[in-house]
Amino acid sequence: MVQNRKVPLRRCVGCGEMKEKRDLIRVLKEDENRISLDPTGRKNGRGAYLCRKQECLEKAVKNRGLERSLKCRIDSAVYQALSEELREAES
Repeated sequence: MVQNRKVPLRRCVGCGEMKEKRDLIRVLKEDENRISLDPTGRKNGRGAYLCRKQECLEKAVKNRGLERSLKCRIDSAVYQALSEELREAES
């Protein structure tokens, strides 16, 4: 008998759509409020998920979805760095 595995779903903080975890990028808040992308999805820290599109990051900035999910204020310099990392991850 073949057993079907449950596929983990996560919600994008930008567009609000539920998608498979492997299709999203995890934004991680580490110690001392350091924020970075977690390509493996396994690092320790509080995480939020974004689609691999620039538009979703822009929506998350506008509706403060990342700030709510990570429970901290995020500077514009951090958003710029995330935008650059996301561009590299898209290609």
